[in-house]
Amino acid sequence: MPKLKTNKAAKKRYSYTATGKVKRTKSNRKHLFANKTRRQRKTGKVQDAYADKSCEATIKKLLPYG
Repeated sequence: MPKLKTNKAAKKRYSYTATGKVKRTKSNRKHLFANKTRRQRKTGKVQDAYADKSCEATIKKLLPYG
């Protein structure tokens, strides 16, 4: 059986927790900080959001070795 390829775009956006949940980074956290409030800038430091249950099966197909 051939190896499965990891989707590189998904690899950059998602990761797994120890219990198998799918973690994701929140949006609006990378650039254009001059237009954002201090609160928006501070709360975006941590990767603390989880992927939706409806999307989780698709993400697990894209990241087979996660």
